[in-house]
Amino acid sequence: MEKVFVEQFEALLEKYSELLLGESSKDTKEKVRVWALYSHIAKSMPALIKHWHSLHPEAKEQMKEIINEIKQMNEEHRKK
Repeated sequence: MEKVFVEQFEALLEKYSELLLGESSKDTKEKVRVWALYSHIAKSMPALIKHWHSLHPEAKEQMKEIINEIKQMNEEHRKK
């Protein structure tokens, strides 16, 4: 990928994280990136996610934590 595109996409992700959660730290952006990709895969290929869960139950639990953290941060941000 072109460097300019990567920079522009990172700016998009930063703004999305800021609007979604009220912040856009490096850690927050990475969680949003993982959450968004996981959500897309879960909707488009649920059997793949189910298979992944069976292979990596610890990762499934970590993903649940990320989803819950994003949900909580979003709710807190929306209340402000």
